[in-house]
Amino acid sequence: MADTTIDKARDLLSPPAARSGNAWAMLASAALAAMAAVLMAGVMVLGPGVRFEEPPVAQPLFPNG
Repeated sequence: MADTTIDKARDLLSPPAARSGNAWAMLASAALAAMAAVLMAGVMVLGPGVRFEEPPVAQPLFPNG
């Protein structure tokens, strides 16, 4: 009885077999991480006090209509 439970425990503790990942999934996750890093760097450079003001409304080319 004890030998079978020990064998089962050893089977559960053995590392799983390595499997190769999908190349497209790895590329997509790397791109997502790179984009997140760039966005976070932009937030750090700009800081919390930066505001983007709306540009004024463009004037028409001919003021009389």
